[in-house]
Amino acid sequence: MRKIYLLILSLALCAGAFAQQRTAEEFLQRYNTVSSRLGADGVGIETLITEWEAAYPEDINMLQAKWAYYYTKAATTTIVAMDQEKYLGEPPVLTLKDSLDRDVNYFQKIVFDDEMFGTATQAMDQAIKLDPLNLELRLAKLTALLTYEGDSPDLTSQGLKSLIDYHYHSHPAWVFSGDPVTQEEFEESVQQYCYDFYRIGTPTSFEAFREAAQKMIDYKSKNVVFQNDVATYYQTYKDNPKEALKRYAKVLKAVPDDYTAIKNSVLIARKTNDKKNEKKYLALLAKYAPTENERLSAQARLSVLK
Repeated sequence: MRKIYLLILSLALCAGAFAQQRTAEEFLQRYNTVSSRLGADGVGIETLITEWEAAYPEDINMLQAKWAYYYTKAATTTIVAMDQEKYLGEPPVLTLKDSLDRDVNYFQKIVFDDEMFGTATQAMDQAIKLDPLNLELRLAKLTALLTYEGDSPDLTSQGLKSLIDYHYHSHPAWVFSGDPVTQEEFEESVQQYCYDFYRIGTPTSFEAFREAAQKMIDYKSKNVVFQNDVATYYQTYKDNPKEALKRYAKVLKAVPDDYTAIKNSVLIARKTNDKKNEKKYLALLAKYAPTENERLSAQARLSVLK
């Protein structure tokens, strides 16, 4: 009996020694194998991450795995009835009739466990601290936060504005998936969040949309993409055609063939029954529209007005 006990103890010690000898690369390989089969929150991944963290607490790959595990575990998708036409810019997944034959819209909504989301965020914050020039990590955190906040993206807005300030004040040499990030790529990333804020379509998100675009203009006043964003804010959310048209005119002064500014100026002129401006911008649309059909349509409308 004593021999059997010693044998078991010996095997246990050997197993423990093997676990201690596992390299960070071996942990990553094991994680990739398991997560590819079972998902980021699959069975056994939490145990693997716990062992990995104990051995290599400052391993970037471990922290990203930990973030992915707790973020995925925190999120639950549910179907909710809402008295509105869209939620987060999306149409309902289902519409049914109630007892009074009225439409009831059902939307897909993601709800989070706050504690698990907090654990995920802490892991990501630690990863960013260890690799501060990795733009991919920062954008992943912002995107997760945007999903978490839903129709009121206050923290996401603050985080994006802070990122913009850091970018222009410190001029960091960003990398994304190991590759250098150009100024154009950074601006495209910011514009994607502006689009997301606009698409959500709530008062809070519209303000986040304007604030992010305006901050970019503060640093690069001639950036017509973000000038168009602010003009769109006044056109669609504030319903202030005069201010919007003034801002689109500023864009066209810098870039005479800017399609967004031309198209929206036509729409504003048509909505306000301003025939003079409609003819002015239709002439530009007939010249610069990206498709032949739109150019011909603009020319036909222009001919009618003349």
